Amino acid sequence: MSLTIMRRIRFCAGHRLMHHGGMCENFHGHNYVADFYVEGDKQDEIGRVIDFSVLKKLMKTWLDDNWDHGFLIHQDDDNARQGLKIIKPCRYFEMPYNPTAENMALYLLKEVCPGLLAGTGARATGVRIWETDDSFAEAKIDGESGETVVMAAMADEI
Repeated sequence: MSLTIMRRIRFCAGHRLMHHGGMCENFHGHNYVADFYVEGDKQDEIGRVIDFSVLKKLMKTWLDDNWDHGFLIHQDDDNARQGLKIIKPCRYFEMPYNPTAENMALYLLKEVCPGLLAGTGARATGVRIWETDDSFAEAKIDGESGETVVMAAMADEI
């Protein structure tokens, strides 16, 4: 049997979606919420999968150091990079794909969480990125196949 906990972290960031063809191709920002779902097969002597404060410190530190109050861009978006380099100071983070909410969740789940949680006995099974109060995307690891599944829900547009 496994147990799952969730920790919510808030951060602010800007992004643009290369080749979007609509409004999201412009630089804009969001007050994001990231929900980290973490699972463990056993509890520590106190009864925890991982201490919530440890999970918060790991995830929030990474987000603060890399994405908070910065811009997320596709690594191939030379136009965005050139524009951002003109602004001083300016932080930006290059992602291997467009920084959609889906891809942000996927990146955190597959690239960031495994390293941060190494040695804790806990593993990330899902990340949900809230882009607005009504819209989120979620990447999760399917319990049976071990495959990563990405889904989006947009309550206002359904």
